[in-house]
Amino acid sequence: MSHDADSVSEQLGEFDLGNLYRSIDKHNVHGLNLTVPEDAQALIKPWDERDDTSKFAESGVDDQIIIHVPFTQNVRLRSVLLKLGRGELTPRRMRIYANRPNIVDFSEAEDVTPHIDIALLEGETGVTEYPLRTASFANIHSLSLFFSDAVGGDSIRLYFLGFRGDSRSQRKEGTQKLEIPAQVAPDAKLIDRLQEKSGGQQTTAR
Repeated sequence: MSHDADSVSEQLGEFDLGNLYRSIDKHNVHGLNLTVPEDAQALIKPWDERDDTSKFAESGVDDQIIIHVPFTQNVRLRSVLLKLGRGELTPRRMRIYANRPNIVDFSEAEDVTPHIDIALLEGETGVTEYPLRTASFANIHSLSLFFSDAVGGDSIRLYFLGFRGDSRSQRKEGTQKLEIPAQVAPDAKLIDRLQEKSGGQQTTAR
């Protein structure tokens, strides 16, 4: 495992920092050109199962795979986490299309400019983190990831796909302490005014 992979393991393994596993709509993850279509969902694993190689997705007729990943809520992405097949099964290229669930075939993907085109590392045995430009992935509800260019040229294999970032609910929780006083203050003043008015009416009634 590389030094970078060790660093990712330490961060996510001990603190689970920014792991968006729970924000992925796993049951609706699907892939194109897989030997078994349902294997796309097998890539979405909890962090402690990241090194499990018994579940994977492999391409069918050639060395291209598209994985569609919807999220249960809008997220802000910071990086993609990948564990790839080794040797000739390693893809060398990943193109990412954000919020484009209508990409339904490879010719269409080739005609659309991806949000980012990443050269993947070869020879990595563990999970590798690929940083993203957060500004370009700040409000994401789905991703389409196009893997291609196998080292061996015939097929590619993927073992693990994950993401780091934060969800809308996480950002809301982070600012909750600042928002609550602003919301409560007008209500408190309104209640005080009603009590004063009510008290005044009672005094008059007597």
